[in-house]
Amino acid sequence: MQKTNRYAGSPTNPSPLTSTSNTPTPTAPGVPRLPSLRVTAALAASMLALGVAVGAAIGPAPSTSFAGERVPLLLPSIAALAVAGADHTSATTVKPQPVTPQATPAPTPTNAGAPAGDATTKKTKSKTPMSAASPPTPAPNTSKTPTTTTSKGGGQTKLPSITSVWLITLSGGTFAQALAQPTASPYIDSQLVPAGTLLGGWSSLAGSSFASEAGLLAGAPPQTLDSIVQPPCPEGAAGAQCAPETAGALRTADEFLKATVPTITASAAYRAHGLIVITFGTVGNATASSLPAGAATATLSSQPPAGVLLLSPFARAGVRPTTAFNPTSPMQSLSGLLH
Repeated sequence: MQKTNRYAGSPTNPSPLTSTSNTPTPTAPGVPRLPSLRVTAALAASMLALGVAVGAAIGPAPSTSFAGERVPLLLPSIAALAVAGADHTSATTVKPQPVTPQATPAPTPTNAGAPAGDATTKKTKSKTPMSAASPPTPAPNTSKTPTTTTSKGGGQTKLPSITSVWLITLSGGTFAQALAQPTASPYIDSQLVPAGTLLGGWSSLAGSSFASEAGLLAGAPPQTLDSIVQPPCPEGAAGAQCAPETAGALRTADEFLKATVPTITASAAYRAHGLIVITFGTVGNATASSLPAGAATATLSSQPPAGVLLLSPFARAGVRPTTAFNPTSPMQSLSGLLH
C-alpha cells in the first residue's frame, strides 16, 4: 500500500501554489512596458556622443570649457557603465578615469580705454609729487577807477575820479534871472543849462565849497582847482552898460562864458577827469575895494541863492535837483550829483 505525503510543498507532491518555471510574471493590463536597462544605457551614450559631435561641428569650445576637456574623457567610462549595467552576471565595474581639474588663470587687470591687443599691460601711476603752480602775477591796472571813501555811517561811497576843477564866478545876477531873460543870456539858456546840472537853490558859497571838496575827495593827486573870475564892470559911464541887476550885466556874463567854457571843455584834462562849477557873485574893482590899482575881488555869499551849474563828463545833463548842499557831509552831495 502506497503512502501518500499530505504536506504541501514536498518534493514528492509539489504544491499547486508553488511554480518552479522561469516564465516571467505577466504585467497588469494597461501599464506600459519600460525598455530594458541595456537599451536605456545605449540610448544615453548615443545622445551624449551626438551632442558632443554637434557642438564640435558648430565651433571649437573655449580653452576653459567643460565640454572640451572633460566630456571626451568621460565617454569611455559612460560606455563601460552601460555594458556593465546590461550584464547582470558581471560583477566588475569599470571606474572612470580620474580627471584632474585645470586651474583657471586669474584675469589680468587691463587699463581702461587701452586697445584689446594690449590687455596684459598694467596701468602705472607716477609717484612724483606735483609741485604747486605759482599763481600768475596780475598785470597792473592802469585804468582810472572811482575813488572809494567811507562815510560817517560806515558805508563806502564810490566817487568819480575828478582831479581837475574849474570854479567860474560871474559878476552880478543869478541863474534865475538869466533864465528869466533868455534874450539877454542866450548861451546860458540854450546851451549850458541843457548840458549840465542846475542847482537853483544853492548859494555861491555852497558852489565854491562843492568845487573844493570835489577836487579833494573824489580825485587822486595831483589835484587842481582853477578859480576864474569875470572881469569887473568898468567904473564911470563906461560901466553903465554892465551895471549889476541889469540886462547888460547878464549879457556881459553870457558873453564871458561863451568865450571861456569852450576852451576848458576842449582840454584833455576836462574830458578825462574834469568838473566846471559856475556861480554868480559880487565882483569888485580896486577902487571899490580900496585895494591897489589893478586888483579885483570876488565876493561869495550864502544869501541870496545865486544858483550853481555843474558841467562835467560825470554830471547828469539837463536835470535840476532840489537837494541842498550839506557842508558837514560834502561826500554825500558828491555821490548824489556825480556818477
